[in-house]
Amino acid sequence: MDADGYFDERVAARYDESAADMFDPRVIDPAVDFLADSAGTGRALELGIGTGRIALPLAQRGVPVHGLELSRAMLARLRAKPGGEDIPVTIGDFATAQADGSFALAYLVFNTISNLTTQAAQVACFRNAAAHLEPGGCFVIELEVPGLRRLPPGATANVFHLSETRFGIDEYDVANQGLISHHFVVVDGRVEHFSMPFRYAWPAELDLMAELAGMRLRDRWSDWSREPFTSESTKHISVWEKS
Repeated sequence: MDADGYFDERVAARYDESAADMFDPRVIDPAVDFLADSAGTGRALELGIGTGRIALPLAQRGVPVHGLELSRAMLARLRAKPGGEDIPVTIGDFATAQADGSFALAYLVFNTISNLTTQAAQVACFRNAAAHLEPGGCFVIELEVPGLRRLPPGATANVFHLSETRFGIDEYDVANQGLISHHFVVVDGRVEHFSMPFRYAWPAELDLMAELAGMRLRDRWSDWSREPFTSESTKHISVWEKS
């Protein structure tokens, strides 16, 4: 792993293409609406800003956005996009990196907190988010509910993507609360493979992390459109408020 973490030049070069469905306006618009409403007239901090999938349209809505990002390769893609040069970004691990000023909103989308592969790092992330928030400010996370119930009996892996050019498998390590996502991509007629580790966490564990950081759960939804969170929800949008 190089200085860009797991999102090095090879991953960054194909990131937008590999996550093309997440760039659909039907996916982006509800998220931006939710986050703009949460920020109100204040500033927003995106932890793991990446190539700007959410930050750019949020900034276009008039919300001042600042980013934290470890990968210079990902940041280069943001800078190359219209408006990308105008968004200030602090380089560093979003569990510990410090941005100037305070914010009404801090947010992590698209399962990004799972890129922190230890509980200690995830706890540090919550504390870092809280340290950036104004009193009454909110920390918002979009995260999948661990899919263990959806695995076939006795299985430890499942296919999360299957197409003519891309194949993805999640391999669970239940004893250590981790998983490895294996990506197989067809490039110029040959198959390239890379793997990335994650740490999954249940909503209740995240609530405890928030409490340790001086925040309390305000809302939990099943999606950005504020559908109720239920036992059948496959992901959650959680909102914690700083005291």
